[in-house]
Amino acid sequence: MQILYLDYAAATPMAPEVIEAMAPYWSELFYNPSAPYAAARGVRHDLDAAKARLAHVIGARPGNVTITAGATEANNLAFAAVDGPVLVCAIEHESVLACAEAHGGRVVAVNSDGIIDLEALRELLTADVELVSVGLANGEIGCIQPLREIAKLVRGERMRRLEQGSAVPLLLHTDASQAAGQVSVNVSSLGADLMTLSAAKVYGPKQVGLLWHADGVALHPLVRGGGQEGGIRSGTENVAGVIGFARALELAEELRPGQTRRLRALSARLCRGLAQAVPDVVFSGPKRASRRLPGLVHASFPGVEARRLVVALEREGVCVGTGSACAASRMQVSHVLRAIGLPDEVAQGSLRISLGRGTTEADVDRAVEAIAAAVRAEHERKGK
Repeated sequence: MQILYLDYAAATPMAPEVIEAMAPYWSELFYNPSAPYAAARGVRHDLDAAKARLAHVIGARPGNVTITAGATEANNLAFAAVDGPVLVCAIEHESVLACAEAHGGRVVAVNSDGIIDLEALRELLTADVELVSVGLANGEIGCIQPLREIAKLVRGERMRRLEQGSAVPLLLHTDASQAAGQVSVNVSSLGADLMTLSAAKVYGPKQVGLLWHADGVALHPLVRGGGQEGGIRSGTENVAGVIGFARALELAEELRPGQTRRLRALSARLCRGLAQAVPDVVFSGPKRASRRLPGLVHASFPGVEARRLVVALEREGVCVGTGSACAASRMQVSHVLRAIGLPDEVAQGSLRISLGRGTTEADVDRAVEAIAAAVRAEHERKGK
């Protein structure tokens, strides 16, 4: 049976161009870039060039980019930049929420579309808060946050503190891992002070990420040792991973305009098909296409258990998720769905269907047919 993969928000396959770019650094160019001889210096040159390419894609300087072992580490490194209270959006990734909890952080509510409540943020942004963290796009319901408006609010508070002679710092962090390749992640236009990215979300290798920081932001190392990454992240560099990340992010940005149009059309086709086949389906996230990720559809089927749907679909060769892969294995109603106020009886039957470069119209039609059949089978089993 041919597998139909529709969980690109959880993981993307490495693009052929990425594999090709990485291959030499697993074999003939295996040298430690910190070694003193010519072959190793050549690898160091290639590593530095890859970091410069990563920085170029996001509109930054290489010296402001720190390579990490994925987005989770980058998020932890961002929070380590402050000592005081933090504010986070209610629908952040588990790694952000865990960091906030360690700081005694406060959570800012969202509306039913998952968009942060700016008035609530303004009220909670007291004079002692040192960090605000809001993800650019949510990986479960696809909502894109108004980061420029949030940045404007943060700048206003920063100016107020300066006028009052307060020395309390205030930084804005965004985890843009789910957004990269689907919306712009140019740091100059977003207005954040810290930004997290992951290679694994843009058809690159897993366990490679980065944290960008603005000028004047001091990072504090979580990993100490040989002083790599400017002393911020010690350990022998993952040369092949960084090379692959650079190629993956470049390719994602090159393909972004065309992929955005294509994925929006496919998502619309999927929603139409599900609505016709399962009239009581409930879609979560913003209704306006411009306010949500183009390739993500969150659909709930009242009275049906998502766990049973996932198993039934897998038997038909269709792979879908139920939310963040980090939380989905627990098969509980996610904090994201609770935050947007989705009733438990609806939330328990939720699927996250995320499309990617390999998805076709035929795939979407097959998914609609398989999902509708699985839902009907569950209704019949329950005697509905």
